[in-house]
Amino acid sequence: MNARKLTATDMLVKAFVAEGVEVLFTLMGDANMYWSAAMAEQPGMKVIHARHEHAAVAMADGYARATGRVGVASTTCGPGFTQIMTALTMAARANTPLVVFAGDSPIGASWYLQQIDMAPLALATGAHFVAVKSIDRMLDNVREAFVIAQVERRPVVLSIPMDLQKKDYPFLAEYLPSAGYVPAPQRPIPDPDMVGRVVDLIAEAERPIVIAGRGAARTGAREALEALGERAGALMANSLLGKAVFEGNPYAIGIAGAFASDFARERFAEADLVIGVGAGLGHYTTEGGYLYPMAQVVQIDTSPRGLWQGLRTADLHVRADARAAAEAIVEALDRRGIAKAGYRSPEMAAAIAADVPDAKPYTPQPNLLDPRRAIEELDAAVPKDWDVVIGAGHYFSIALTHMRGRATDRYHVVADFGGIGSGLPAAIGVAADRGDGKVLLIEGDGSLYLHVQELETIRRHGIQMLIAIMNDGGYGAEFHKFRANGVEAREAIHGRGDLASVATGFGLRGSTVAEMGRCRSLFEAHQAANTAGLWDFQIDDLIPSRAYRRIHYGEA
Repeated sequence: MNARKLTATDMLVKAFVAEGVEVLFTLMGDANMYWSAAMAEQPGMKVIHARHEHAAVAMADGYARATGRVGVASTTCGPGFTQIMTALTMAARANTPLVVFAGDSPIGASWYLQQIDMAPLALATGAHFVAVKSIDRMLDNVREAFVIAQVERRPVVLSIPMDLQKKDYPFLAEYLPSAGYVPAPQRPIPDPDMVGRVVDLIAEAERPIVIAGRGAARTGAREALEALGERAGALMANSLLGKAVFEGNPYAIGIAGAFASDFARERFAEADLVIGVGAGLGHYTTEGGYLYPMAQVVQIDTSPRGLWQGLRTADLHVRADARAAAEAIVEALDRRGIAKAGYRSPEMAAAIAADVPDAKPYTPQPNLLDPRRAIEELDAAVPKDWDVVIGAGHYFSIALTHMRGRATDRYHVVADFGGIGSGLPAAIGVAADRGDGKVLLIEGDGSLYLHVQELETIRRHGIQMLIAIMNDGGYGAEFHKFRANGVEAREAIHGRGDLASVATGFGLRGSTVAEMGRCRSLFEAHQAANTAGLWDFQIDDLIPSRAYRRIHYGEA
């Protein structure tokens, strides 16, 4: 009996396996169903079947953010593909390496109901688009998609017509993966002249601050940056995505920008030098350029931008690896015998230790929680080695400013593009990688409802994780802004649905939390149950975050 001939689908599977793909997030339709099914048959392959295409891509995005590897998702053509525009945009703005196997309409058909030109849609999101048009170039196209995803750190849509997938593969079954084409990671060394100019600025400064971003965290620059801060007498801060990079340092003042504490904002206002390292220094980190109006600004980055998000980012740009630049600056400071006291004193360290993200007292309404205290109790109950995924919404500034003691790479902030609803699928992607259930999602009630169907995905795939919903009974970002502008907020308030029962209906463990002091016992029960759980925190909708009070309510 003759062996079955290899098809293009067979070779596409072999190529993705050769690329090291171990997890696939998919929603099947005519144009990707056979490939997805064949992927599921591969040894060691984990296939997560989402209930919405956006969620499938958001899951792959979360997986890639947590692992650093290329995330892979798949959709069918037409209406299956148009659903993922928001997820693609978020991944592009987050610089997430992602490949989307997008089955396309048949190229040989005179008419097809679900046909749409996918390229302009994909390109508009910031993703790259690779169209497979022939068997001859198919494997080259796959390799190109993976190379671009890794080198340019952005999502790539790989469009493959369904009729081409069914064709016999006429060549030898050989695929050379992208690993042989991707340049090895390198640490660009700073220009000595630029190092000297930075040292000159430090020598003149009396109140310097170092801001480290995600790039600094990824390159392991903490030790070198702390040495730089010690020589310069600098305070240490971080961007939102670099949260906790200086956790435990007595001169660390936390997040720079919109989420900065009042104390940190005062220190920035008087700073005369700011050195941003591995940070974009964009609109939020600099508060639209108003955070440190008196300071000279240095930006150290592998790809520094002179103009970004409508702002002049720095007075001096140094193109270099974060750690390499910090080490070179420290060496130059030592050679010149420069050591400044700057901001550093026992009194300053004591003031930093006493700082709190939001000191305003509130008395919660009956049977409702102060969201700040709820986040603090949740943070204390969940171990520090867990991954924490935080979605977008009013509550996320409270979560990010009140959580403590976790490593930078344990935080995953899914707020790119300002869209709600992606926290749940992103957390599923993180949990699919970890496999041990040590994932905490902090999300809002309005966000959860956008993709609540993925609770069934969690149950069906046996994914273990903990979901904490900050339930304020509506869309907090909107009703707080309404109130700040003297507008009746009723259209943004929908009532606190019983999310614990909703979770139970999907097969998860649900609990309502309406009083303080329950998180520790609830967590012990969660651990013992060995399944996914959802905690429905009933938070007071009359308590706005510090950031909202300052920005929208005009509170100084």
